[in-house]
Amino acid sequence: MADTDTDQGPRVLVVDDEREVADAYALRLRGECAVETAYGGQEALSTVEDQLVDIVLLDRHMPDISGDEVLETLDEQEFEGRVVMVTAIDPGFDVLDLPFDDYLCKPVDRADIRSVVDHQRRVLAYETLGEYFSAKSTETVLASQTSREQRENHEEFAVVRERANRLERRTRRLLDDETVLAEFADIDRDGR
Repeated sequence: MADTDTDQGPRVLVVDDEREVADAYALRLRGECAVETAYGGQEALSTVEDQLVDIVLLDRHMPDISGDEVLETLDEQEFEGRVVMVTAIDPGFDVLDLPFDDYLCKPVDRADIRSVVDHQRRVLAYETLGEYFSAKSTETVLASQTSREQRENHEEFAVVRERANRLERRTRRLLDDETVLAEFADIDRDGR
């Protein structure tokens, strides 16, 4: 997956086999986020594999691969985003086994689609922030207790540093308030 975390706001993938529906939802989100469309389950999985996607708006009933199957595959691949089912299928007890983050029944108006994306953006921002704090703390402690040569020759340290940098970029893109990051940076972790 490409890590081109430079623009602001969430990256949303709208997945629906009905082009008009997918395009209408994408149009409702323009100006609020970066939005892509996929017109089937396989196309959705390919997009998630090739691009950084934060939020997937996923139809359940599609002919090639159902939304339930897409959801199951995303879960197996440990997708690091949020999934909202947006579907005409009324939920029943079958949803107990589905690992989605929210569920909207069609038709969905502009305010609801924008609201659910903003809500999921905030949830993902804080989840990512927690992961960033953990990775950055590890990086900072090791940097204060080891020499530059030791760090440069340690593969796992490079992995932690890159992970912290990637999480920081994503957090900054998703977060409304960057003062949390500034306050975190002010904490003296090396005790000097």
